[in-house]
Amino acid sequence: MQVVILAAGRGKRMQDLTNGIPKPMIKIKGKPILEHKINALPKEIKEIVFVVGYYGEHIMNHFKRFFNGRKVTYVFQTNLNGTGGALFLAKSVLKDRFMVMMGDDLYHKKDIKSLLKHEMAVLGHEVDDPSQFGMIKVNRNGNMLDIVEKPKRWKEKLANAGIYVMTKKIFDYDLVPIGTGEFGLPQTLAKMSDKHKIKVEKATMWHSVGTPEDLLEAEKIIHKFV
Repeated sequence: MQVVILAAGRGKRMQDLTNGIPKPMIKIKGKPILEHKINALPKEIKEIVFVVGYYGEHIMNHFKRFFNGRKVTYVFQTNLNGTGGALFLAKSVLKDRFMVMMGDDLYHKKDIKSLLKHEMAVLGHEVDDPSQFGMIKVNRNGNMLDIVEKPKRWKEKLANAGIYVMTKKIFDYDLVPIGTGEFGLPQTLAKMSDKHKIKVEKATMWHSVGTPEDLLEAEKIIHKFV
């Protein structure tokens, strides 16, 4: 099975920390964020597909064509047109069923493995303030119905953690525009819920590294993701 890791952006909120280096290559406890993520992948994942852009050579020089026994493939995103646009660039190198994850989020190994039990799935994480996240609308069977971005009020508490299992059937759907020339992957995936079951699994742990403060917190808790 393949995993697509979206790692093309700069990460402007990291300020000077991303001058000349992509955010997923910032180090936590001496290792790049990406390496921590790869170490959490279950054995079912045989190939890593990196979507690279900003200073992508740093990622390529570090992981090369094989890393820790896994094949590594690179796809280049020169036009940063969102997570949906990034995934669709990788269409030609993907097989039928694959995983997609963000390049700068930390996921627990158990949660990654739980997604693999389903043909299609998304990881949700319980949050207190829905206005800061894309929130998952779930039906009574625990399947995704929709993604609503930063609602002011929301009954359910599961935020989209940005890691998915899906099939190439997603490429049968038109990308959903989300403004400023970008296309959203979760919004496009949500369109599939009319004909496909997309199971929502609840995360035990999730940490998004978006700011210097998030990075400091990651240094304190990274041992919990092993």
